[in-house]
Amino acid sequence: MPTATAPLSRPHHLPPPLGRGGAFALHASVLIGLLAASSAPTPLYAEYQARWHFSALMVTVVFSAYALALLVALLVAGTLSDHLGRRPVLAGALLAEAASMAVFATAHGVTELIIARVVQGLATGVATGAAGAALLDFEDPRHTGRAALANSVTPVSGMAAGVLVSTALVQYAPAPTHTVYVLLLLLFAAQAVLVVRTAETAHPHPGVWRSLQPGATVAQASRAVLPLIAPGVIAAWALGGFYSSLGPQLARLIAPHAPHATGGLVFFALTASAALAVCATRTRPARAVSAGGAVALMAGALLTLVSPYLHSLPALFGGTLLAGAGFGAVTQSALRLLLAPAAPEERSGTLAAYYVLSYLAMSVPAVIAGLLTTWYGLRAAVALYAGPAGLLALAALVALTTGHRRRA
Repeated sequence: MPTATAPLSRPHHLPPPLGRGGAFALHASVLIGLLAASSAPTPLYAEYQARWHFSALMVTVVFSAYALALLVALLVAGTLSDHLGRRPVLAGALLAEAASMAVFATAHGVTELIIARVVQGLATGVATGAAGAALLDFEDPRHTGRAALANSVTPVSGMAAGVLVSTALVQYAPAPTHTVYVLLLLLFAAQAVLVVRTAETAHPHPGVWRSLQPGATVAQASRAVLPLIAPGVIAAWALGGFYSSLGPQLARLIAPHAPHATGGLVFFALTASAALAVCATRTRPARAVSAGGAVALMAGALLTLVSPYLHSLPALFGGTLLAGAGFGAVTQSALRLLLAPAAPEERSGTLAAYYVLSYLAMSVPAVIAGLLTTWYGLRAAVALYAGPAGLLALAALVALTTGHRRRA
C-alpha cells in the first residue's frame, strides 16, 4: 500500500507544477507579452500606409478594431475563468493570440490587419481577465499589493517593450513586418504550455452561459470610488490611444526629415514614463497619486497641443513624457482604489469593468481623432483632441479633491 504522502496524481515523467512565485511571474509575463503585442504594430503603421496607401482614418480604424474587440471580450468573457478555471481559459486565449500573430505575419492588405487586430483583441480580452485574476490568486499573502502593482505596471511595461522592439526591427531588421510577429507567436505558444503547469486557483462552478451575457460588475464596496476615478482614467487612456495610433504621424508632421524610428519612440516615451511613474508612486497614498497624475495629464495634453504649432519635437516628447507619467499615476492609483475594497470572488469582474472603461476610452476617441484628421488635418485634430482630454483631467482633479474633502 502506498503511503498517504506518495505523489500518485502526477506521472514521474511530467515536470512538477510551478510554485506560487513562479506562477505569479509567469502570469505577469503573460500580461507583458499581451500588451507588447498590442503596441508592436504602432511603428509599422507608416510602413503599411506606404505599402498599401490608406488614410489616417484607416490607421485609427485598424487600431480601434483591437480595442473594441477587446472590449467585447471583456464584456462577454470577463468572468469566464471564474467558471471554467484560469488554466484552460488562459491557455486557449494564448493560442488564439498566437494565431493572430500568424495573420499579422502573412498580411497582404488592410483587411488582414483588421482581422488580425480583431482576433488579437478578443484573445487579449479573455486572457487579460484570467491572467489579472490569477495574479491576485497567486499573490504572496506576506506581500499584499503586489498583484495590484503588477496589474498596473505590466501593461505599460509590455507596451513599452513591444513598441521599442518593433521600432528597432523597423530600423534594422530586413523583414520588420514579419519578424516581430514570429517572435511573439513563439512567445505565446511557450506561455500556453507553461500555463498548463500552474495550479488551478479558481473553483469551476455552474453558470458559464449566464456569465457570457454582456455586462461588467463592479464590487459593491468599490462603486463609490468609480465616479472619482473615471474622468482621470478616461483622459489617460484617451491620450494613450492618440499616441498609439497617430503619434508617429504627428512626429513626422513636426519633423518630416527626422529618422524613421522617431515616430515609434513617441509611444515608447509615453509607456516608459508611465512604467516609471507606476513604480515611483506605488507606495504613496492613492488619492494623492491620482490627483498628481491628473495634473501631469493636463500639462502633457497642453504641450502636445502646442507642439505642431511650434514645430518642436522637444515639446512633443516633453508632452508625451508628462502624459505618460500621468497615465501611470492615474491608472495604478485607480486600480488600487477599486480593488482594495473588493472581495476575492469580485476581483475578476471588477478588474474586467475597469478594463472595459479603459479600452472604451482608448478606442472611440481614437476613431474620432482619425475623422478629425481626415476632415481638418492633423494639426487641428491634435487641438480638438488634446483640449477635451486636458479638461477631463481637470475634472478628475476636481472630483478627487472635493470627494476627499467630503470624506474628511
